[in-house]
Amino acid sequence: MKNKTKYSLIAVVFFTFCASCSKPYQVEKGGIFNTYYVVKYESSIILADKIMKELQSCDLSFNAFNPNSIISKVNRNETVEVDEKFSIVFNKAMEMSEKSGGAFDVTVAPLINLWGFGFEKKDNISQQSIDSIKTFVGYKKIRLENNQVIKDDPRIQLNFSAIAKGYACDVIGEMLEREGVTNYMVDIGGENKVKGKNHNGQCWRIGINKPEDDITGIINNIDTTILLCSKKGMATSGNYRNYYIKDGKKYGHIIDPRTGYPSEQSITSATIVASDCMTADAYATTFMVLGVEASCLLAESVPEIDYYIIYPDDYFYNYKKKYSKGLKAMLIQ
Repeated sequence: MKNKTKYSLIAVVFFTFCASCSKPYQVEKGGIFNTYYVVKYESSIILADKIMKELQSCDLSFNAFNPNSIISKVNRNETVEVDEKFSIVFNKAMEMSEKSGGAFDVTVAPLINLWGFGFEKKDNISQQSIDSIKTFVGYKKIRLENNQVIKDDPRIQLNFSAIAKGYACDVIGEMLEREGVTNYMVDIGGENKVKGKNHNGQCWRIGINKPEDDITGIINNIDTTILLCSKKGMATSGNYRNYYIKDGKKYGHIIDPRTGYPSEQSITSATIVASDCMTADAYATTFMVLGVEASCLLAESVPEIDYYIIYPDDYFYNYKKKYSKGLKAMLIQ
């Protein structure tokens, strides 16, 4: 009887210890930046309020659709001192512009607005209006001095939409880590930051959608799935969700700042995996502007990124895929 009691106590201690090792996975969902967010994380503490606080801080820094944000004040030429978040995104954008030869450029905002995809709506698109706007578009015409954005031309406006969601994913990931969370997945509008394992104790699985034209966002057929087993950021860019058709021609939301027109390169979808989601986000857009050959050439000089590109064949009947060696190792066969 004593031995039975002894073994029962050992069992209780063992199961109590195991229970303390395993924490539940929390799921937070909501809306931010005119899109959705989902955060899954292993924690015995609910961190919903802290997640929302960080997201709102990002929104007030670089959401051009928010009239009270820092970037909106910069665009209105108000005297405003930028915060740390704005500075980080701005400096990364300048770095990306240099590396891409101007294919990535956050001063493209007036052109985005002209084509009907920005925070302002414009009409009467013409070569003359495009050429006029291009005179004050260019990353070399802005800079940061003493925490203020200095413009060479007051008509310059900024749009961080090609990089901000990725950075926000990184911000949430950093906050979770400060709170002791080691397993998490952050998804903001399709951009992801992950670390550790999912609730099944496995690597995180992130799907890449087939590039099927669908402005409703309802169609979510998966082309392939990526297995992320370490701390990574992943972002996908494409013109199959945000576009319009006018006079029988499709116009996508990704604008080439060098031409002033929506990008007409052959890439339909570009997915980038990097150590941080801000970098992945920026390169995904850059690839859409550069096209297949130029993107692959650029990737050779940036070994810290991996890519998965989907593009049509010569007859536009089928899709082809091209990906880096590192990305191939992440594919679920």
